[in-house]
Amino acid sequence: MIGPLANSAALILGGAIGAALSSRIPARVRERMPLYCGAIAMSIGTYLFFRVHSLPAMAIAVLAGSILGELLGLERRVEAGLGLLRARIQHWLPFSADDPQAETFAVKFATILTLFSISAMGVFGSLEEGISGDPTILVTKAILDFITAGIFATELGIAVGLIAIPQFLVQVTLLLSAFLIAPMVTPFMRADFSACGGVIMLATGMRICNIKTFPIINMLPGLLLAMPVSALWTRFFG
Repeated sequence: MIGPLANSAALILGGAIGAALSSRIPARVRERMPLYCGAIAMSIGTYLFFRVHSLPAMAIAVLAGSILGELLGLERRVEAGLGLLRARIQHWLPFSADDPQAETFAVKFATILTLFSISAMGVFGSLEEGISGDPTILVTKAILDFITAGIFATELGIAVGLIAIPQFLVQVTLLLSAFLIAPMVTPFMRADFSACGGVIMLATGMRICNIKTFPIINMLPGLLLAMPVSALWTRFFG
């Protein structure tokens, strides 16, 4: 449970500091920090990829999971849900319905709510800690989220810290679900699962840096397929 707690604490603290120092953080810093975070995400993805046990199993899991995500239209569904969330947030705000400030706040808040709560790094990190007990990925995400939350809070204020609640609930649910299957996971399965997460993290970093807009949400089913595919491949092909 270390990862979710650290990540939520970082989000709250980063939001509070960003809101307090909003007028003192230069625009160039706010603009460039996401690039540095993206570079770190790509580095983590590369590191995780080299844990791979079976390259064919990893490739099958990523491709099959991405195809499944495309067929289910996961990213499109999340975007549709995001639109509903924007409308709900705008309804709760103390602005008139036609106030541009309300619409801007709602759009940005709904976007970062999704970014923090169901990011690839958060999903993978929660499953990783549940399976192996290693919170490293989520602790690293906490460091990145501390910076990112501070940047967003310069515009949206202390409300950014409230996102820690849904993020914590999502991460704990994933962690506990993974913990239940941990006794059945072999070192080979864990290695290929990490490599699959590495590919998704690499794609995430490229998206953050605007190198290529990968449909990350559509790739996430690959994480669910990674260990079963790894187990079958190891059984039949070694």
